[in-house]
Amino acid sequence: MKISAQAFITRVRTALAFRFNLNADQHGFDDIDQSIRDGIEIRGTNLWVLMLAIFIASIGLDVNSTAVIIGAMLISPLMGPIMAIGYGAGINDYELIKKALGNLLVCILIGLFTSTLYFLISPLSTAQSELLARTTPTIWDVLIALFGGLAGIIASTRKEKTNIIPGVAIATALMPPLCTAGYGIANGSMDIFFGAFFLFLINCIFIAFATLLLVSYIDPPHKRFVSEAVGRKVKRYIYAVVFATVLPSIYLAYGMVTREVFLSRANEYIKKELVFENGFIAKQSISADERLIDITLVGQKVSDERLIELSKKLEIYRMPNAKLIVHQTVIKELDETRLSKTLLTEVLNSTQQTFDVKNSQLADLQNELAKLRAQQGKQNDYLQEQKKIFDELVAQYPQIEKLSIAKTNEYQTKPAAASTVLLLNLTSKKSLSREDRRKINAWLKVRTGVDQVKLSINMH
Repeated sequence: MKISAQAFITRVRTALAFRFNLNADQHGFDDIDQSIRDGIEIRGTNLWVLMLAIFIASIGLDVNSTAVIIGAMLISPLMGPIMAIGYGAGINDYELIKKALGNLLVCILIGLFTSTLYFLISPLSTAQSELLARTTPTIWDVLIALFGGLAGIIASTRKEKTNIIPGVAIATALMPPLCTAGYGIANGSMDIFFGAFFLFLINCIFIAFATLLLVSYIDPPHKRFVSEAVGRKVKRYIYAVVFATVLPSIYLAYGMVTREVFLSRANEYIKKELVFENGFIAKQSISADERLIDITLVGQKVSDERLIELSKKLEIYRMPNAKLIVHQTVIKELDETRLSKTLLTEVLNSTQQTFDVKNSQLADLQNELAKLRAQQGKQNDYLQEQKKIFDELVAQYPQIEKLSIAKTNEYQTKPAAASTVLLLNLTSKKSLSREDRRKINAWLKVRTGVDQVKLSINMH
């Protein structure tokens, strides 16, 4: 069965209309209108929550904590007045716009006062990366605010509430730039203040503009009648504000992209072209704003002709009007291979010296251990010899019960001399005669090889 081209196109349109239909789960217009009007007021609870959120976001920026900043954005009530401005412009309700603008102004003043107060009393003064990231708005911030605002107003018009609104609050990041502006005031930095406040205004304007676009699309019945002249005048004002916001953002984005491209090309140029056989780059500096590549070379001198040739190659890497500056620290006959070998030799020598010291210490310890073992062996032999002497004496004189024996040195002053003396202390059941004592003394001299024996006998 053949389908005509017209029927095919009709089917495609029907399928697309079904898929992209915003009316399917849309809330009633009265409910949408009431919900947006209820979110305008910043007083009482909302005001306290705003101040607390400002404090939390300021602390997050101060300590460079992304998680804390996200938490502050989730509880912030800033989205209400901003969306109400776009909604009021969409239904020509200028009283609603005035009321929403008044509440937004209160939010801005409270936010600036609270964040300035915090940064004035905070002991931390260094601008962290999370804070500095909010000082240079670009066209990407415009797009984020526009798409985020569209997602936010779509979610606000749905029957079923989802996590879209919190996600929009995080993506569009209204709180951080407002707090960063307070940091700029507290530290007297107008560059930071104006950059951050401009980012905050971008988010506000394009969230409101996105709301206006969707409200114009769904065309609620709450539109108020105004003359065509007034309508055209209001639209001109709106578009003038939008373009006045977009153009500086495009300019800043162009500058940022240009800098990133220059840095990328400069690094590629340095990596591929500034390679020298007998020298190396000790320091490099790239300035995208001045279109300048500044390097410091260490090694053999590079000729002026070679430097001119390298400068000409900048155009090959699509960096016209860039300038190469080379500072040279000349070291004659720099040989990287020899230098590497020398360094390796020094490391090995140092390691060998440490190894030799440890080996020497180990050898000393082994010698000491050998001496101790030898002394222990001699001591064991000496004790065994004493036991034999005791056994032999008991065999000759059964009345002997105990024996204490020690070999020592004896020193004399007159005449000055030193001799080895064997000291014995016997314990006997019966007394030993003088002859027995003489025999024991003579036997011990022969048995031990000591010339002097001093014998002491105790009776049991």
